[in-house]
Amino acid sequence: KAVVSTQSTGDRAEVKQLFPKELSFRGYCPVTYVLGHKRYEALTPGSRDHVVLYAEELFSMKDEGALEHFLRQPWRFNEVPLPAKLPPAKIAQDVRTLPMLGYMEQTVAKAIIEAMTSCSDFKPKYPYVNAHKSALLYVAYHLKAHNPKATAYSREKYRKKLERYKEHCQLIQYLGANMNRRYRPEPERPIDFNHKMDEFLALKNHPLPTS
Repeated sequence: KAVVSTQSTGDRAEVKQLFPKELSFRGYCPVTYVLGHKRYEALTPGSRDHVVLYAEELFSMKDEGALEHFLRQPWRFNEVPLPAKLPPAKIAQDVRTLPMLGYMEQTVAKAIIEAMTSCSDFKPKYPYVNAHKSALLYVAYHLKAHNPKATAYSREKYRKKLERYKEHCQLIQYLGANMNRRYRPEPERPIDFNHKMDEFLALKNHPLPTS
């Protein structure tokens, strides 16, 4: 008889009572190993949410599909020998104990790289603010707009701020492309030229956007 740890309370409780009984096959999923032609790369850790008690031994499967495979032909998987070479054991480590560079690499490196890459592509220059501060403000808005730990409301709030910030940065390029030394009468100007010029000049008194 095979007793399975599933979402049903009865069998799950019965199997859980056997813990901390050691898992057979060192906790790896025998199904993925066999179906993977017993290659080293096919050694996959099992999940304690998919455990089978068979022939007085506990086997953990990778997922629900592997569990079903085992239940159909348990004799095919329960006596498979482990290979001599096993993957190195994974040791959990508190990232707070890492050096600063290691801590940042494990926690915020991806977000910072994405923000800096986006900044490099856009090349922000905010009116009346130097390029260095313009880049820092862009990165800050990008990080807040894509913070997975923030609320959806907060991310949306800063996404809109980032878009507004980019629009202000583009004022310089727009005005530069539509102005020359010769005076242009208003009928010859682009329809939104005056509005964008007023917006640009208004930023002189408020050179830095508020958070």
